[in-house]
Amino acid sequence: MRDSLKDRVRQKLLRQLAEDGPDPERDDSRGISVADDLEALEMVPSDDPLVEELAQRYLVF
Repeated sequence: MRDSLKDRVRQKLLRQLAEDGPDPERDDSRGISVADDLEALEMVPSDDPLVEELAQRYLVF
């Protein structure tokens, strides 16, 4: 069974957070943005337009 677009976006965002990791030397606005997008993704159904928007933003195919 193939993963849904929402699942693939979630995986990409989680991977992005893990790869970037916290940087104590600077403000982590990118990490905060990715975390906010992940939180928003979790709050919408699979057919919500936000899923497609995030897929485009993070280049998820």
